[in-house]
Amino acid sequence: MERYVTLPGGEKVAALGQGTWFMGERRDRHADEVAAIRLGVELGMTLVDTAEMYGDGGAELMLGEALDGIRDEVFLVSKVYPQNAGFKGVQAACERSLKRMKTDRIDLYLLHWRGGTPFEETVRGFEALQEDGKIRNWGVSNMDTDDMEELLEAQGGENCTVNQILYNLTRRGPEYDLLPFQQKTEIPIMAYSPIEQGRLPRTGALAEIGAKHGVDPFTIALAWLLRRPDVIAIPKATNPDHVRTNRAAADIVLDAEDLAALDKAFPPPTRKRPLEML
Repeated sequence: MERYVTLPGGEKVAALGQGTWFMGERRDRHADEVAAIRLGVELGMTLVDTAEMYGDGGAELMLGEALDGIRDEVFLVSKVYPQNAGFKGVQAACERSLKRMKTDRIDLYLLHWRGGTPFEETVRGFEALQEDGKIRNWGVSNMDTDDMEELLEAQGGENCTVNQILYNLTRRGPEYDLLPFQQKTEIPIMAYSPIEQGRLPRTGALAEIGAKHGVDPFTIALAWLLRRPDVIAIPKATNPDHVRTNRAAADIVLDAEDLAALDKAFPPPTRKRPLEML
């Protein structure tokens, strides 16, 4: 099953993509990482997320090889450090990322987290990159509701395309106010660490529902995220079996009984919690 999320500009992107955090750090894993990304794209996980921070540029270098010959099939996301998010800094950082990834454009460029640079200045840098064709869309990451409200009031802030946050079954805090706010403003969420970097329990409700659907418990955790039409999930995988386990989530539709069992095991928030980060 192909699942998509519609961005504010109308473009549709894969709801189940691929992350690259902790990739590009070890030469002995390079070939496996390249192969995993290419397999994921082949299986329809065509949104690929990275950042200049990952492996100190190593993940972007890895993607430069992984996307060779298939770049046009991929919706490529990268992120800029807050310390590089000034008007000129963001442009220089983007150029370095483009060079590492051997591409002429980034489809979505995100501010990795909030630093000391005013939003207006970063947005102005993003807009200059858009005018030059270096990036196609821009967004943010790790922004809570008050940050998003401030961003949307800044000049040009209404053009934000995505907010990438920590969101999974054990990190449901954003459901209290951030997700409703973004639903109202029609800005999708991109969920990083969607299986809590493998720390979600493999027993209990996830295991039972996985057995019912004939899939891995973590596949159910991903399918739970995909239940929402405004959430993009970006799990990481470095071997073929793991890639296929992730991909299976797009074919799972959880029923009301499944969702109730997951709510019981992983209760939704009843009050505001500060946005968590990893």
